[in-house]
Amino acid sequence: MAVIRLTKEFSFEAAHALEGYDGACREIHGHSYRLFVTVKGRPSECADDPKCGMVTDFGVLKRIVNEQIVSRMDHAFVLRRGGANDALAAALGERFGRVVTVDYQPTCENMLADFAARLRARLPQGVELYALRLHETATSYAEWFASDNL
Repeated sequence: MAVIRLTKEFSFEAAHALEGYDGACREIHGHSYRLFVTVKGRPSECADDPKCGMVTDFGVLKRIVNEQIVSRMDHAFVLRRGGANDALAAALGERFGRVVTVDYQPTCENMLADFAARLRARLPQGVELYALRLHETATSYAEWFASDNL
């Protein structure tokens, strides 16, 4: 059976601020993110398998991405952990429930690396993460490819 790639699109709204950045993105601002998750594998050939002919069920992929990324990031304020940001996150956390602190500058590029690690650890056996594409705006996106990250 041939190796097949499947892609599913997800979206979430999030705000962030890039600490120490020398442009406008140092200010709190938000994006309507679009995430494309591509996995690859060989479709099941077992006639008794209810997923016969599938690499994986799109519903399984949706559940994993929603658990690991969308439910965590949607309508959240994402901020790098450490220094003055810890006090800011604590203060905001008293008023808002969706403050996410991360160990990296929350750029599109770094978010993709984080998402890849989270998804790779949760995919079913025989299903590999092939690529991620994260649109920050309608015209700007970053991509992650497994082949670049062996």
